[in-house]
Amino acid sequence: MPARRAHAAVEGAPDLFADFEGTPPEAGRLFVDLSVPRQEAKSCTRCPLYKDATQTVFGEGPEDAAIMLVGEQPGDQEDLHGRPFVGPAGQVLDRAMAAAGMERDKVYVTNAVKHFKFDRRGKKRIHQRPTNSEVDICRWWLDIERRVVRSRVIVALGTTAIRGITGRSSSVTSLRGKAASLPDGTRMVATVHPSYLLRMPDRMAAEAEFSRFVADLKLALKAAG
Repeated sequence: MPARRAHAAVEGAPDLFADFEGTPPEAGRLFVDLSVPRQEAKSCTRCPLYKDATQTVFGEGPEDAAIMLVGEQPGDQEDLHGRPFVGPAGQVLDRAMAAAGMERDKVYVTNAVKHFKFDRRGKKRIHQRPTNSEVDICRWWLDIERRVVRSRVIVALGTTAIRGITGRSSSVTSLRGKAASLPDGTRMVATVHPSYLLRMPDRMAAEAEFSRFVADLKLALKAAG
């Protein structure tokens, strides 16, 4: 496997995580591709979420993608189909990516947590936000994906994704609109999760937020060069 160049910092961009103390992406096992981790993740029992989920939902996309999108966790449809972002939020993401000029088959798409966490209410499975502990435990898999893919830019879709990437909690608002520096030289662009747009009751406000979402994706494309 050919060596990849280290990612240079972008002049003037903030280095928000220079003092990051969590496990860096360089630590742990080394893999030449994701075939083995993807197979091993199918039997993951590192946290209790596997007990109720249908299956592990690992990331997908080119393993040399310049951009990686990281969401929160699989939803109901993702859990059933075994693929990330194929449900309603995925449709919003696809529409935003198209508007930004970002091709889905050229980016790597994954989640901070690989199992669907939900509360069963009758026949419905209602999404439940993963705890910090669950996110931190599942960083094992996200770090492996990051080590193999080595994207120049990671788009954090929501606060859970931010924690999964950086190892600590931060708001989208505090990071939005800039390409932050991570310790390994990767740039991180923070934005909302597409499901947030689906939950907004005011459609005019939702369309305005969708435009901001598209602008964030365009920022990621620019940062990726």
